[in-house]
Amino acid sequence: MTSSSNPPSVETILTHAGRDPDSQFGFVNTPVYRGSTVLFKTLDDLDAQKQRFLYGRAGNPTTEGVEDVVTALEGAYRTKLVPSGLAAITIAMLSCLKTGDDILITDSAYEPGRKFADGYLTRMGITARYYDPRIGAGIADLMQPNTRAVLAESPGSLTFEMQDIPALAKAAHDNNARLIVDNSWASPLYHKPLALGADIVVHAGTKMFVGHSDAFAGTISTTEEAWADVERVRTLLGFFTSGDDAYLVSRGLKTLAIRMAAHQERALEIARWLEQQPEVASVIHPALPSHPDHALWQRDFTGSGSLFAFVLKPAPRDAVAAFVDGMTIFSMGYSWGGFESLCLPVKIAKNRTVMPWTNEGNLFRLHIGFEGTEDLKADLSAGFARYVKAR
Repeated sequence: MTSSSNPPSVETILTHAGRDPDSQFGFVNTPVYRGSTVLFKTLDDLDAQKQRFLYGRAGNPTTEGVEDVVTALEGAYRTKLVPSGLAAITIAMLSCLKTGDDILITDSAYEPGRKFADGYLTRMGITARYYDPRIGAGIADLMQPNTRAVLAESPGSLTFEMQDIPALAKAAHDNNARLIVDNSWASPLYHKPLALGADIVVHAGTKMFVGHSDAFAGTISTTEEAWADVERVRTLLGFFTSGDDAYLVSRGLKTLAIRMAAHQERALEIARWLEQQPEVASVIHPALPSHPDHALWQRDFTGSGSLFAFVLKPAPRDAVAAFVDGMTIFSMGYSWGGFESLCLPVKIAKNRTVMPWTNEGNLFRLHIGFEGTEDLKADLSAGFARYVKAR
């Protein structure tokens, strides 16, 4: 990808990695491979099991191309593409744990992953405990002899607390445990947890990697030491991503650098504008100096994502409904990362057990897409007027 001795830039990796036109009759993109059966020419070939592909569930050139790109971006040993971000989280956790083990999970973790821990891991005889996302090196005091994994997410879902990944990694490794980091928000363009000591990095590829709100995907990238356990669990569970979905991930990755830069610029513009609005009690964006963990973001990140939150001054549910129901550009939806802007009112009281959310205002999560920023501000301003009137 480069004739110099320097490693290629992320833009060059995204443009050229994961595809081989020479093996695809000169076509630029690896096509969609659909298939279950892979043929062997001889009995010796069948017995040797050394073909590049043995069976469709293990992967194909389309899925492999995506994995190669993400591996290069993360600086990983290898990557596996799976059907969703939740699948990536569950496989990562199961690769570290067995009956009798213990896992520490950030109290700001993605809710479906939390539900998996509470609803499934506990049935397997695994203890799931939660920790303050800002605990840093203090997590060493929570380690038990049977703690085998720590699940971090930086910044955290909905409330965007930053985590000290190097400190968490040291505490985990001192206890012979592995650190799993959800890196969906910043993507590997702006944050590299493996370089900071993590063992496994997961992504909800549905979000920034796909970028068009039209496919599900997850990725798991690991160190060499963690790879065999991850691949073993994935194989046993039969998780596989179709060639069609893999192609959509591949398409999205080609423009990831451009999209992330645009998302970052536009999200920061809206966040700074929100800080000036009288009805806004606070804006929760790690890249703003007002964020309590801004210094940590500056230390470990080179950019920020499309997603952040803000709090409106207290008002009843009717005011919240008036605010969101009358939106003409922002829509409500649970995902993010696409071209369209989203505004989601959230209640997180039931999703926190260690650090309860005590803010009396109304919390909203914003994903800033590619509409005109002045149009987005006008939509929000009209919503604030409805909110005040209904209050």
